[in-house]
Amino acid sequence: MLENAAAPRQLREACSAHQSKASRLRGLLLSPDLRFLMEAHNGLSAKIVQEAGFEGIWASGLSISTALGVRDNNEASWTQVLEVLEFMSDATDIPILLDGDTGYGNFNNFRRLVTKLCARNIAGVCIEDKLFPKTNSFLGEHQPLADIDEFCGKIRAGKDCQTDDDFCIVARIEALIAGRSMDEALLRAEAYHAAGADAILIHSKQQHADEILTFCKHWDDRCPVVIVPTRYYTTPTEQFRQAKVSVIIWANHNLRTAISAMREVCRTVMAEESLITAEEKIASLQDVFALAGNDELHTAEKLYLKSVEHVGSVILAATRGSALANLTHDRPKCMLDVRGEALLRRQVRALNRQGIHDVTVVAGYKPEAIDLPGVRRVINPEWASTGELASLACASSALDGPCIISYGDILFREFLLSLLLKSNADFALVVDSRWDPRPNGSGKPATDLVKCSLPFGAQFIDDAVVELEAIGCDLPDPNGRWVGMLKMSARGARRVRQVLDSMAAEGTLPQADMADLLQRLIALEERPEVVYVTGHVTDVNDVFDLAQARNEP
Repeated sequence: MLENAAAPRQLREACSAHQSKASRLRGLLLSPDLRFLMEAHNGLSAKIVQEAGFEGIWASGLSISTALGVRDNNEASWTQVLEVLEFMSDATDIPILLDGDTGYGNFNNFRRLVTKLCARNIAGVCIEDKLFPKTNSFLGEHQPLADIDEFCGKIRAGKDCQTDDDFCIVARIEALIAGRSMDEALLRAEAYHAAGADAILIHSKQQHADEILTFCKHWDDRCPVVIVPTRYYTTPTEQFRQAKVSVIIWANHNLRTAISAMREVCRTVMAEESLITAEEKIASLQDVFALAGNDELHTAEKLYLKSVEHVGSVILAATRGSALANLTHDRPKCMLDVRGEALLRRQVRALNRQGIHDVTVVAGYKPEAIDLPGVRRVINPEWASTGELASLACASSALDGPCIISYGDILFREFLLSLLLKSNADFALVVDSRWDPRPNGSGKPATDLVKCSLPFGAQFIDDAVVELEAIGCDLPDPNGRWVGMLKMSARGARRVRQVLDSMAAEGTLPQADMADLLQRLIALEERPEVVYVTGHVTDVNDVFDLAQARNEP
């Protein structure tokens, strides 16, 4: 008998936390108190059994087979049963006693089963002394029984190959089920106990417990007795305590409950063509998620996954693009077609592929033409008489965390976004070091030229930190041109909102552009980080630019 068997329940539970599942099952069998196992047939039902407070699980062969949609006649192979058991064991902390039918064959099949059960932390197996393939005990009369010596050899084989010393083999006696005498039932019990069985399960299909109580009286507690009162369920449990029964198995009631409940819901939904009545009677989705362990996964993600920064985007797309003449008579230039897709749609798709789905577009001219799904549109009603910062101020509510600001009329390779997102600086901007001041020979003024702390050239190292020193139109010996893409951290976004508020108070905001914002940040010693690229981006300001964009590979 276990030393702690008479201890209070709380003490036993504390001790069991340091025991193997097999050791805990052995403790239930050897306890002087009557203990209970509840049926389960998959991971979910096993979790519910544990949640209810049961100390162990009966992995019912009938229930597992039925849940798999087959008969309880060994139609499910032992490896398929083993797979179900593995899910059940992984989902719970309490011991599982498998209903192992006849052991799935002879002694050789059984010892392989025992080895596999031990490897999967299954606490024990119950085998019945009938022939393989088995027939359910409640079907038919006078089922043939296994030879006593053959069954004893099977028990010895299982005990010899178990890899956990506490693994339990329960010998189930079917003599009373088969209409044999009480003497034969006792004879078999004695033989199986001598062969090494850790407990005896005596089975009966009578609707009263007379056979069971008589067996227990004659057996006189020689080893633990397990019973399954499926048919004689009206017998008061106290009678089993007095008869010194060790463990009662409630053998198939979760499965039968599930069948009844599913039928009721299906019939209700079919009849009413609605979920209103059904929803009032079933578990909530939150209950489902809780049973599945979603909270644990959320906690584990915080521990093991690199935290994913939520990045938003503001696209400045308010202007018409007057240099494009009639091409923009009914749409802003950001919605011009480039190889079958609007410029703005291309940019939004690139952002989405980089995990940026919080996209705000500042519209102005023909705002109704900007109708992209999943995009929040804000409008600068003064777009024709104000500059870029006035448009940005219209989207100030979007500047509440890490954010990418870009122009709506640029066409760029997607990897430029990846480069920006890798930066940990409060401000990072993309600079084209191969900028040509007059790519189309038109003589149009150069804008957004930059001077940087390091030039890009043959000696440049990609991981060098480069800072923006100046930005404007007439910089001598510029190191490149800002392409219109700026990333800000959460702190950077707060800083930008402060600058916008200051400029609004000064009255300088309406006509200011993004270059003015960057100059302010430099003056405030923010020193934005420069990400150099060599081309891979095109502005669309006029017909020549549009033609070039359409010809890009």
